[in-house]
Amino acid sequence: MRGLDTPVKKIRRKVFTEIAKVGFMSSEETLTADVEAIPYTIVQERATYRESIYRERAVASERVRLAMGMSLRPENKSVHITAGIEASNIDEKYYEPPLMQVIPSACDGCEPNKYEVSNMCRGCVAHPCSAVCPKGAITIIKGRSVIDQEKCIKCGKCKAVCPYDAISHKERPCAKACGVNAIESDGQGRAIINNDKCVSCGMCMVNCPFGAISDKSQIFQLAHSLKEGGEIIAEVAPAFVGQFGPSVTPKKFKAALLELGFSDVYEVALGADIGAISEAHHYAQKVHTGELPFLLTSCCPSWAELARNQFPDLIDSISQELTPMVATARSIKKEHPNAKVVFIGPCASKKLEASRTEVRSDVEFVITFEELVGMFDAKNIDIESFEGDSSLHDATGAGRGYAVAGGVASAIESCLKEYYPDIPVHIEHAEGLAECKKTLMLAKAGKIKNCMIEGMGCPGGCMAGAGTIAPYKNSSAALKKFVSFSSKALPAKELQEITLD
Repeated sequence: MRGLDTPVKKIRRKVFTEIAKVGFMSSEETLTADVEAIPYTIVQERATYRESIYRERAVASERVRLAMGMSLRPENKSVHITAGIEASNIDEKYYEPPLMQVIPSACDGCEPNKYEVSNMCRGCVAHPCSAVCPKGAITIIKGRSVIDQEKCIKCGKCKAVCPYDAISHKERPCAKACGVNAIESDGQGRAIINNDKCVSCGMCMVNCPFGAISDKSQIFQLAHSLKEGGEIIAEVAPAFVGQFGPSVTPKKFKAALLELGFSDVYEVALGADIGAISEAHHYAQKVHTGELPFLLTSCCPSWAELARNQFPDLIDSISQELTPMVATARSIKKEHPNAKVVFIGPCASKKLEASRTEVRSDVEFVITFEELVGMFDAKNIDIESFEGDSSLHDATGAGRGYAVAGGVASAIESCLKEYYPDIPVHIEHAEGLAECKKTLMLAKAGKIKNCMIEGMGCPGGCMAGAGTIAPYKNSSAALKKFVSFSSKALPAKELQEITLD
């Protein structure tokens, strides 16, 4: 459902807008009352999507807490909607784990895994479904097939042979989208997230049709900080291209961010350029020489977390280079040591990365494009109406290309061919956590070696991340143009030393 303008997306946008308004406009005296009023602003006279106004407001209340950066309330005792708000009413508020949470009152308790015969069954004479079932779980009742769920082992053979596609496979959309099998069930059959497995990619969130999964946000804290003033600099991921409509140019986008209150705007692709250079050197010095069997890229936090959690013996092969977000932030703070840096991008797991102690001094805030739209709405900023005085000129086409699957590999390969023309290059890439996991298994088994391996947690790469708002087809096409129009195709070999030394 990524890229579709669904009611779930509209609800989330309303919540982000109202929370941003509170951050920009509320005083200490009115804060609690203003937050308490939001569920009533969002759900007014009648329920639109659920069976009662009370349940709809209960769900909205939990969304408000998550958008404030707070955790969900327990179901077994009374906790006020604004309980703990004092800890969130500070600029330095970071995400408390877990980042991704299932709102119990919003979850519909979907069947986790079930094969079921639909009314499409025509009661054919052959009954191939019954013939292939290894457990005799299918019987014929009144000419129609019926599956005994006690006997069914969920092998799917019946569905594969049905000539009328009359057998459906019911799966939880969130579980189907999770490449690390982190979605489990609670005692009432509702989805819960196993935080020991979750890598915060957000694919469960964007694929839940009930909008029952959400991540925590810093939009309130950022809006509050922008209201207070000071030097606050935005670093924008290259995936911004095409997110806000075909007529929104980089120049317009930058002007809108300055209007929102940012002091300046940098491209995260600058850090990607630095990373591409570093990875090229690392490949030549470590992989080509045989010191390492392969090198895993580190720019995607979900991919890196998957490798650390489930393949700990491959840790030495994970690149130690700075991610584009951190490399850009450090470049900014070299020039602006007292500035607060805000990463704006498509990625939920960047929030996880920024919450780490070693990154907190570099990146103070992380928000997604989806959350940014709510902030623009709160200040009545129409991006298309801006002209702007200057565009973005911090990066090359190589760094900007990081935003799509295969883009990291392409940038590193191009740098290698430029800097080390005599070294043969072998680069693999995987997208989506399920494919990433398979690739890591092959690497561990020695089936993939002497190469650089790019992993992207989201299918399609950053342009299809959980925090994007535009259809992937449109945004990726816009990025391709943006890359081709770059004044420089590749970063200079000396960029890393000049920027970070």
